[in-house]
Amino acid sequence: MKKLLFVFALVFVASFANAQGVIKFKSESHDFGKIEEGVVATHVFEFTNTGTAPVVISNASPSCGCTTPDWTKEPVMPGKTGKVTAAFSSAGRLGGFSKTVTVISNAETPQIVLSFKGEVVSKGTPAESAAPAAPVAPVKAPAKKKSTK
Repeated sequence: MKKLLFVFALVFVASFANAQGVIKFKSESHDFGKIEEGVVATHVFEFTNTGTAPVVISNASPSCGCTTPDWTKEPVMPGKTGKVTAAFSSAGRLGGFSKTVTVISNAETPQIVLSFKGEVVSKGTPAESAAPAAPVAPVKAPAKKKSTK
């Protein structure tokens, strides 16, 4: 009887040892395109736990101080979704940028690097999506009248 109980306990423990959470992001990168200086650009990276055990994100570390991450703090159960939000402050950062947030968890892949990029333009610079200005037709000067003397 003791042997049977021991074998059952061993199988029970082994089945939980193989249980693993798996983070599957919808996308691991994002392109903001052109953003105006001074804007805080924010993107939400959504993921699903496709594994068999809860996933807990313990940290999300930005590549620099201009990026602030936030993430789902509670365990994400199998089949459920969570998020990692990255907020980029463009104040004083004209030009192209490429940043990362490293996500640390207890998932099958313990570190996942999320990335985003874009270009910070001066205030008043037209954005990429702005419609082009309509062409202006040249204006003719009025014809001079002949004097009749």
